[in-house]
Amino acid sequence: MRVEAIDLYHLAMPLVAPFVTSFGREDVHDCILVRVSGEGSSGWGEAPVMRAPLYNEETIETAWHMLRDLLIPAALGRDYAHPAEVGGWWAAVRRNYMAKAGVEMACWDLWANSEGLSLAEALGGEKERIPAGVSVGLQASDHDLVALVRRHLAEGYRRIKVKIKPGRDLRLLEALRDSLGGFPLMADANSAYRLSDAPHLQELDRFALMMLEQPLDHDDLVDHAALQALLTTPICLDESILSAEDARRALQLGSCRVVNIKAPRVGGLGAARRLQETCAAQGVPVWCGGLLETGIGRAHNLALASLAGFTLPGDTSPSSRYFSEDIIEPPVTMSADGYIAVPRGPGLGHTVVMEQVRRWTLRAESFSDR
Repeated sequence: MRVEAIDLYHLAMPLVAPFVTSFGREDVHDCILVRVSGEGSSGWGEAPVMRAPLYNEETIETAWHMLRDLLIPAALGRDYAHPAEVGGWWAAVRRNYMAKAGVEMACWDLWANSEGLSLAEALGGEKERIPAGVSVGLQASDHDLVALVRRHLAEGYRRIKVKIKPGRDLRLLEALRDSLGGFPLMADANSAYRLSDAPHLQELDRFALMMLEQPLDHDDLVDHAALQALLTTPICLDESILSAEDARRALQLGSCRVVNIKAPRVGGLGAARRLQETCAAQGVPVWCGGLLETGIGRAHNLALASLAGFTLPGDTSPSSRYFSEDIIEPPVTMSADGYIAVPRGPGLGHTVVMEQVRRWTLRAESFSDR
């Protein structure tokens, strides 16, 4: 398979409701869509970078620069027999994982399309459907949060994740447990705490959480190990795990008992699969996280979560959870019992609606090997 052309689109899609975390509020989902074309076919990927470096160090502007000036020139005209090779094209380029993932994941889709395989089949996925979880941002009040979570449980979600931060944690979780009982619940702190908060975080053990996600610094493993030793609640690492090697070190230190895998965070589907294999070898459960992706990124997530090693419900909500109208057809939907079918058509298994892509595109740029 030869990479003959690459198109970039910077999209800004309004969310149906604001998404609030410990580091800020998002009303719009910014991202860079990547379309890779070759040999009469094309594939799509998504780099879900933000306008500011709040989740990781990348932004729309830095990712656009990396793609335009370094990653795309290194990809154009390249041949690959299997998409597992693609990540190695930029081995000398440090980090910038989301920018890399945009091209790498599009190359997976391109190859799967050319082979007549679904993306899940190309990855080795086995599941026909996956349990859906939902991530709920901070609300104006605990009462509002309880009402929203009650609605999501009625919709069938198999797991609820709520955002917490200092001053919005114990009472918030207590309100959920008192009002709604023992449903599958986890909390995500997005690095809002410090190790000195350990006595406070120990109080979370009484809520029987599935896990506490990324309570300490985004690049920390050592303090997380110290904290995990003090908690009954399993710690799940997200931002701290950027590779299979990071996972190996974290598990060796005892920094966590669960890992959240986001393909864009680690550089693409190939790296995500290696990370899952590392965790599986240690008997550590993983799940597929989300970054408010469009239907393109969501379809990639579904394919990744179809791997047998993903044993916990992920952040794989249907399209309507975030967007009034997605950029794929058909949109991602959820059954009444809280499952999403893994697409079985070629590649993503969805059609990208170019009219919708153009509607939300702020800028675009095309590159060719000719």
